[in-house]
Amino acid sequence: MDWRRFVERIDDYRWEISRSYKAGMRVPARIYASEDLLRTAADEEAFDQAANVAFLPGIVWRSLAMPDIHQGYGFPIGGVAAMRLDDGVVSPGGVGFDINCGTRILLTNLTEDAVRPRLVQLANQLFRDVPAGLGGEGPVRVTDGELDAIMRRGAAWMVEEGFGRAEDLEVTESGGALEGADPACVSKRARDRGRAQLGTLGSGNHFLEVQALDEVLDEPIARRFGLGDPGQVVVFLHTGSRGFGHQICQDFLDIMEPAQRRYEIELPDRQLACAPIDSPEGRRYLAAMAAAANFAWANRQCITELARRAFARVFERPIEALGMDLLYDVGHNSAKVEDHTFAGRPLRLCVHRKGATRAFPAGHPELPERYRDVGQPVLVPGDMGRYSYVSVGLPAAMEETWGSVCHGAGRVQSRNAAKRMLRGVDLVKRLRDRGIIVRAQNPRLLAEEASEAYKDVSRVVEVLEHAGISHTVARLRPLAVVKG
Repeated sequence: MDWRRFVERIDDYRWEISRSYKAGMRVPARIYASEDLLRTAADEEAFDQAANVAFLPGIVWRSLAMPDIHQGYGFPIGGVAAMRLDDGVVSPGGVGFDINCGTRILLTNLTEDAVRPRLVQLANQLFRDVPAGLGGEGPVRVTDGELDAIMRRGAAWMVEEGFGRAEDLEVTESGGALEGADPACVSKRARDRGRAQLGTLGSGNHFLEVQALDEVLDEPIARRFGLGDPGQVVVFLHTGSRGFGHQICQDFLDIMEPAQRRYEIELPDRQLACAPIDSPEGRRYLAAMAAAANFAWANRQCITELARRAFARVFERPIEALGMDLLYDVGHNSAKVEDHTFAGRPLRLCVHRKGATRAFPAGHPELPERYRDVGQPVLVPGDMGRYSYVSVGLPAAMEETWGSVCHGAGRVQSRNAAKRMLRGVDLVKRLRDRGIIVRAQNPRLLAEEASEAYKDVSRVVEVLEHAGISHTVARLRPLAVVKG
């Protein structure tokens, strides 16, 4: 199937699949991309998934896909869809298995020149102190009652236990906890899988990186974000709810399939299994999803403090003397009830973001006070051999994408294809020769995360810049990478 037959150009950075593509689409599907990205990374299955999302009851405006679009489960990764609360549905496939997978950046007052002599030691310390990989066990052990409290309170629970600072919560999306979480909606299997994983990185594309500020593209906003001169060292973290969220997603997929039939909802893909938002199944899923989101924030909060302590050990200075302030934390796998304006009238919508992150503009009431007059920091990781970016949300994001942008670069190669292509290549040496230190629990899997497996993130953020959805503030480059 040739994607050019059914994807129509709106302008240089917007493309649309009309409702005539498939009978039953309630709205068109819109893709944000350059022609070059579409041509070099065309993923027909992902485009088809974007069209399938447009079948969901209650969907408003468009099924949306960010420029990092690639095939996912049900929704494409990079997919965004907003549903009316009265007649809309919630779909676990529109959130993903790793509920509230997200990113955060820690600032330091260190420079690359100061860190480079101790970079190997620092990478080793972080690798020891932050467990990583499939099934990894973390340093925090909790009782059933404590796990319930984490599900309800998220990152705040960790801060009260000595993992971090109260100020961290001020610059964490939703204060590090979603309301409405109900531990009673979470299965024993999910509890058992998650209990030992607090304070751990996942496998795959999850990482903990030491990075250097490479280029400042908007100095006034960068300074407001705590980003100073090129060479400043930061810590970039990407992880989520681990096996806890994965099991919750699987549990509710099993519930949603028969529920969808009972509610007589017809869809072209069983992976879009859903239920009305205001149904018993929908309410239970949102309550369990919120519990998983809060677990993920607690997990990232714990890792933040572990990273701070690792820096303090290596540089033999108190954490406070190194800076180590949190710039921001934002998730990219969720279904959140939010207030928006559409066609001139206010609406409360359930916004699914699957591999897509918030990008609220200046003045939005949900932004931390310190950023309210400049806009929300948007954290866009690339791959372990290239750049990452910090951007800021713009007003057009609220008008077009429900305040959403991409969450990363997006894959162009499947994991298996990447491993076949790079068979025999020593990626650890290749990166070391470029000054990037890598520590991985399973180095044989690094090929899955090599640069060749991903789009060039600079081209991805360029699309959103030209489309007026977000504005690029700074570019970062990796110095040391910890992987599962």
